Amino acid sequence: MKFRVSAVQYELADIDSFDEFAAQAAHYVRNASEYGTQFLLFPEFMTTQLLSIRGEDGKALGIQSLPDFTEAYEGLFAGLAREYGMHIIAGTHVVRTAEGKLRNTAYLFGPDGSMRTQAKIHLTPTEVEEWNMSAGDGLEVFDTPYGKIAMLTCYDIEFPEIVRMARAKGADVIFCPSCTDDRHGFYRVRYCCHARAVENQVYIVTTGTVGSLRRVDFMRANYGQAAVITPNDIPFPPKGIMCEGTENRDMLIVADLDLSLLEDVRRSGSVTTWRDRRTDLYGDWS
Repeated sequence: MKFRVSAVQYELADIDSFDEFAAQAAHYVRNASEYGTQFLLFPEFMTTQLLSIRGEDGKALGIQSLPDFTEAYEGLFAGLAREYGMHIIAGTHVVRTAEGKLRNTAYLFGPDGSMRTQAKIHLTPTEVEEWNMSAGDGLEVFDTPYGKIAMLTCYDIEFPEIVRMARAKGADVIFCPSCTDDRHGFYRVRYCCHARAVENQVYIVTTGTVGSLRRVDFMRANYGQAAVITPNDIPFPPKGIMCEGTENRDMLIVADLDLSLLEDVRRSGSVTTWRDRRTDLYGDWS
């Protein structure tokens, strides 16, 4: 199975209306469609751009206001996925649960009108202490016409166990939207993406926010880069990087994934890390 993926280095800048956000998102989707993309990934917290819209008091909106945009956000990306015949992982959006909790949630929109979600499982101190968010309580792996995928957001990729669970459930591609404000955070996520690709012999598609929201607390600095990361074995590039963007630039990257290569290295690669797990010594989710 072969298919094409794209990832957006989404440039955050203050806006004054939802229409401005929609126009920027549509631009990236149109751009990806020109390359024949089947899966398009946006970064974590891209919708915090909506908080820069001023409220009645002239100040930026607070995080509690972000769920008010959920219906418009879902309608926008569901429409774009149908219009362009594309699977869109529309970054993450903060939603409010029936119990009134805030959840940082990744969305997968399908060209058939489907909409599936994965709440972030591991939360950073800022998400908990400053934004009072609640963690997701389960992992889903999603069947698509191009195989099984999982969506693990930013900090999630730093926990080997959850990625091992995704692979045990059949995921061949992990989409990892992220949002990091400095190089330390960026490289934590990036190096862990490489480790998870080696450990589980999967592809990882990741991207982050770039730019700055001058009006929005905790979003005034962003350090990001998109990349398509592979296992480190002979069918793939030696550094395990199929492609990557230019750091902190507004841009799109594109790559073709071949799932048969994953099966080849799992069966007879230079190393066979997935097959060689020592489940007699440590637990395993499969």
